[in-house]
Amino acid sequence: MEWATVFSGSNEGSVGTERGSERTLNPYVTGTSVLGLKYKDGVILAADMGGSYGSTLRYKNVERIKSIGKHTLLGASGEVSDFQEILRYLDELIIYDNMWDDENSLGPKEVHNYLTRVMYNRRNKFDPLFNSLVVGGVKNGQKYLGMVGMIGTHYEDNHVATGFGNHLARPLMRAEWHEDMSFEEAVKLLEKCLLVLLYRDRSAINKFQIAKITEEGMTISEPYALKTFWGFLAFQNPTKGAEGSW
Repeated sequence: MEWATVFSGSNEGSVGTERGSERTLNPYVTGTSVLGLKYKDGVILAADMGGSYGSTLRYKNVERIKSIGKHTLLGASGEVSDFQEILRYLDELIIYDNMWDDENSLGPKEVHNYLTRVMYNRRNKFDPLFNSLVVGGVKNGQKYLGMVGMIGTHYEDNHVATGFGNHLARPLMRAEWHEDMSFEEAVKLLEKCLLVLLYRDRSAINKFQIAKITEEGMTISEPYALKTFWGFLAFQNPTKGAEGSW
């Protein structure tokens, strides 16, 4: 049977076969920046809960930080449906690993390496997953934090960010991060970064989750909002002094 278009709201978004498989040709519902950093006792991740349909903030309850196995947290920017596909891959991987029953479990480094290969493999098939991923965790007392891009680019660092966070949040992290940060200091720094992103990124919303992972376990917070102030003069007249603006 010839390839057929799978209609899911638009005939341009995905194509599939008679078996019902689909490919993301363009990102439709997307999430914005994810931030992560190491602190004294573990790793902490933060993201808002917005899902944008194009330039419209359509969904406001999208959880973009998930636990993977016993030792890892995963945060995702980009296409939400592709993130769901990645979570399905990881569920299968964790179940397969548990079936060995060897008292060992996958740690954040293994998950990071696996996702790097998955993203690079899909890129080589010209069928990429439209996501940037932050992987953080603690295993055997070792903290781990890394990032994976949609074409398989990857790195490890003491603090990472995706999307606009690479441009707006990481300079703040470079200036204020230090290795023996307490949890409270880490949260304060992340909230400062989230506030900057909220002011400057049109896709960000004032509804956030923060997740932490230590040797004792992991916790993902309930959604909460930050106190904002929109009375800055630059916000009241953003085009003042901009030649050629309206």
